[in-house]
Amino acid sequence: MKVHLHNPKREIEVAGPLKANELCAQLGLNRESVLVIRGDELVVGNTVLDDEQPVEIRPVISGGAE
Repeated sequence: MKVHLHNPKREIEVAGPLKANELCAQLGLNRESVLVIRGDELVVGNTVLDDEQPVEIRPVISGGAE
């Protein structure tokens, strides 16, 4: 599957299918510090990701008005 990563921005290929948690572990990412997005939807940790659709992984950013 194509995985689009941010910070630093890059694209990699990973063999699927994998659960979102497994993908993060394989990439050395803390699942609680990233959002896994397939299409237009956020996916939970046990969602199976296959080779059909690209996945985007973005860091969680907090902040806003006080």
